[in-house]
Amino acid sequence: MHIAILTFEGYNELDSLIALGVLNRIKNDDWRVTIATPSPKVTSMNGVVIEQMSTLEEACDADAVIVGSGIATREVVEDPAIMSILRRLDPTRQLIAAQCSGALVLARLGLLDGVPACTDLTTKPWVITAGVEVLNQPFYAKDNLATAGGCLASHYLAAWIITRLRGKDAAEGALHYVAPVGEKEEYIERAWRNITPYLPHGSGHPERASSSRSGAGTAEPTSARSRTSSTVA
Repeated sequence: MHIAILTFEGYNELDSLIALGVLNRIKNDDWRVTIATPSPKVTSMNGVVIEQMSTLEEACDADAVIVGSGIATREVVEDPAIMSILRRLDPTRQLIAAQCSGALVLARLGLLDGVPACTDLTTKPWVITAGVEVLNQPFYAKDNLATAGGCLASHYLAAWIITRLRGKDAAEGALHYVAPVGEKEEYIERAWRNITPYLPHGSGHPERASSSRSGAGTAEPTSARSRTSSTVA
């Protein structure tokens, strides 16, 4: 089982590395989590250099993919070499998630047609311009697609992926490990409050999950949403 976190130049450390840490709480031999980059090394928005663990081509064949965020996402979506590779992403055969400005990548790939999304406040107007409804909530999922808005919502994406691939108990164990001491129950309860409405009735491998965009097994967004009006942070 391969989970790839797409990480580009100018990446946000919180978006890629929190998910990496939470996902790696699963200690099975067949569970592999990688940072997938377009080059041998990428540098974060704060100067943290990390080395490539997998290629974008390998990520497109992964069981689950998180599209990370960063300060150069608008440049990423205008890069034909990168986008031509990412067009192989397919929610009918893999879980696909986007953190913050990663939603812009999914929007430009056409994967969010008819699907609302969560993103950060800075990216929100660009995602709206791409024709996607942006929700005022931290997490949303429909079938095999999920998005999260705000750096500290990254553990919601990780927990969603673990739940879909390994079950709720495994996800809860991972969340319990990383949650603050003295706040673990509250932390986990809040995570499930955000994630559970968007889980299919029987969470499992994406090939066995609904691959349609009909909304089966998902809840309607519960928070306020807007296409046109919001203060951009």
